[in-house]
Amino acid sequence: MKAIVCERYGTPDVLQFKEVEKPTPKDNEILIRVYASVVTPSDCSFRKADPFIIRLFYGLTKPKNPRTGVEFAGEIEAVGKDVKLFKKADQVYGLSPNTFGAHAEYMCLPEDKAVTLKPVNSTYDDAAAVSDGAPTALIFLRDKAKIQSGQKILINGASGAVGAYAVQLAKYYGAEVTGVCSSANSEMVKSLGADKVIDYTQADFTKGGQTYDIIFDAIGKSSFSHCKYSLKQKGVYLTTVPALTTMLQMLWTSKIGSKKVIFTTAGLLQNKGNLDFLKELFEAGKIKSVIDRRYPLEQTAEAHRYVEKGHKRGNVVINYKPFSN
Repeated sequence: MKAIVCERYGTPDVLQFKEVEKPTPKDNEILIRVYASVVTPSDCSFRKADPFIIRLFYGLTKPKNPRTGVEFAGEIEAVGKDVKLFKKADQVYGLSPNTFGAHAEYMCLPEDKAVTLKPVNSTYDDAAAVSDGAPTALIFLRDKAKIQSGQKILINGASGAVGAYAVQLAKYYGAEVTGVCSSANSEMVKSLGADKVIDYTQADFTKGGQTYDIIFDAIGKSSFSHCKYSLKQKGVYLTTVPALTTMLQMLWTSKIGSKKVIFTTAGLLQNKGNLDFLKELFEAGKIKSVIDRRYPLEQTAEAHRYVEKGHKRGNVVINYKPFSN
């Protein structure tokens, strides 16, 4: 089968499109024919081992696991003899944050991992896109910030993958949403449900005199120190980037003061229940996919180059089959 392999850290040029052995499902695993996946900023970070802490877990001098890609959508081609939850030809979507492997024509996953039936009204591209961003936003907003109806939330990076779904989920939970993005993306962010949009090239959202129950920095471009005076008492600052200062502030604010800093490894906390919940929201029209560009599997390196520019709108999809559009 064809796959994208990363055998050393570096620029997108280290990614190889090559023939590898097709996996065989174990007794508790499903074999998925992948029809769509995504390229995310996290994929770029793993590829170049930046931040350095990645090397401590995934290989000091080179990746211990050359497989790439986490989020996916596809069809089950075979099941192990002990599998009870799925059958051949089921259309599924999900994440594989521990073993990777989504940037390939086939991948195997244990049936009890973060994989479930895709929304019935979604394409494979839609489902793969939702699996990137929406599960992370859900963990941060619902589970960590305990978002409530009537609260005011500001989402920095509202046009990115996490931000675009954070806007939709925050509206679903009844919050008043302010999105921060460029003027080029303001109409898109409004279409996702944002009540207000701030153009970061024209204004600093911390200087407007507004305070929020939640500030969600979905792109890691701000800081708690910069935002803390824009938080209400008992307000929460969320960030998706695990900088050392963030970790120290998270520890400090957990003990002192009413305003809290929260970071979590959302990808490792995903489960079937979260995906089922997002599936229901998609089928009910409460959330929708946001796809910027599509690339074929053999152009995954080009997708990395585009994502690294930092200006994508929503998701960048790797599309494996023409009919998945």
